[in-house]
Amino acid sequence: MSAETPLKDLPKVDPTLKGQLEGFSAVNLKKIETEEKIHLPNKEDVEAEKKAQAHLQAVEGFNAAQLKHANTQEKIVLPAKEDIENEKGQQALRQGIEGFDHTALKKAQTAEKNTLPTKEMIEEEKKA
Repeated sequence: MSAETPLKDLPKVDPTLKGQLEGFSAVNLKKIETEEKIHLPNKEDVEAEKKAQAHLQAVEGFNAAQLKHANTQEKIVLPAKEDIENEKGQQALRQGIEGFDHTALKKAQTAEKNTLPTKEMIEEEKKA
């Protein structure tokens, strides 16, 4: 705040904060040594920066009027007759599978044959 600001216009400070500020002593602070870390670029960094700047200047200074016009030909590769026939065959096969009428199938009963050993067979195996 400037010296021209009247006292009544200055912001009010909280009384608890004011008491803490008045009771502050710099003696209680810890002594700390500060290390200034100045990272100067090495030779490789300088060379890389120079190369980048030279590249940007070359791109910016490029004369597009020196380019020659080139005509492009779009070549559309159509599938061969064999490829079309193969795809039609695959589509017909898929349609045949999807449209198969399973109601025309006959009902089949499977008979499971699980023969269990007789008591005599079990006794013979125990002896062996």
